[in-house]
Order: sequence, then C-alpha cells, then structure tokens
Amino acid sequence: MLADAARDGAWTRVFELLDGRGVDFAVGVNDWRRGGTSWFSPLHQAAWHGAPIDVVENLVNRGAWRTLRDAHGRWPIDIALERGAEHLANVLEPRFVHPVLDRALTAMSAALAELVAAAARQAECVAPIRHLDAACLAETDANAWFPIPGMYGGFSAQMFHGRLHVESWSRVVGGSGRAYVISGDRTTLVDEGFV
Repeated sequence: MLADAARDGAWTRVFELLDGRGVDFAVGVNDWRRGGTSWFSPLHQAAWHGAPIDVVENLVNRGAWRTLRDAHGRWPIDIALERGAEHLANVLEPRFVHPVLDRALTAMSAALAELVAAAARQAECVAPIRHLDAACLAETDANAWFPIPGMYGGFSAQMFHGRLHVESWSRVVGGSGRAYVISGDRTTLVDEGFV
C-alpha cells in the first residue's frame, strides 16, 4: 500500500498511511516494497517524481534517510538531479549529525552486514536481506531496529561518538543478546548473554 501510494505520487495517501490511518499494521517512512527490485523508499519516489519541497521536508521530518541507497547505490538526491528536480537539491542534501569519514562509514557498513549475515545464516533465513548503510545512522541520533526473518529478533544500531553500537537478540533463545562496537573495520564484542 505505501509503496504503491509513493510510486503513484499520492502524497496525501502516503502521509495517511504513515500516520496509521486505514492500515492494521505500522508502516515506516524508510520502508520499500518487499521483493521489489528498485529498493525505492517514499523519499526515493518523491525524488523521482520531483515532488513539491513540502512533501520532501515532511518525509525528512518524519525520519526519512537522505542516505538510504536504492538498488543501484543512489541516494534520493542523485535521483532528483538525474530527473532534473534541482528544486529538491537543498532539502535532499545529506546532513550528518555524526560526521564520520566516508571510508569509515563504508567499513562500518560492511562489518554490520557481516554480523547480520552471520545471524541470518544461524537462523536459517533464506529471505533476501537489505543491509543497513552506516551513513543512514550518521544522519541521526535515533536507534534503528530491524528484524531478521526466522530469528524472532533482530538488531538495533545507533551511531555514538563516531562508532556504531549494535545489539542483537532472539526472543526464543535465552541469553542470546550480544552487544558490539564497530569502529572503522574493527568489530568488538562488548557484552553477551543478556535477553
């Protein structure tokens, strides 16, 4: 529903769905069509459509990540500029709460992907997983949580002082909690056995 509304540029409906009106389940501003090939979130769709600035600002104010990449590695600003929507350049320009070097973000993203892939293998997850880019977490102080199919749990991650703080757990495995700190390409297990 959300992916369809965003694809169609039906912004009133997008915001109704994000506000929980007319749905029996929560949808998130950074959600994309499961099984889709573009990996477009509503912000990518807004960039594609050259939506009005107030639409894009509303999505960003709701927590849309400006650095969420599509399946081709493009940020929403890249799509807007490719499509001639220069009026969106300023509002789509990434702004980082946590300034971290690009190479460190790339290394943190790879390390986080390794942790998630190992947990998914252990949970015998066969569903494709879209890995979280550390740049998204550098945009905010918020904690991001994402489930892993078959794990009955998942991961939470947050940027803190230029490092990625990550916790994982499974609701059906007692003592499954693990906490990591990822700095650059180094992953350190700092706690385990909780949850």
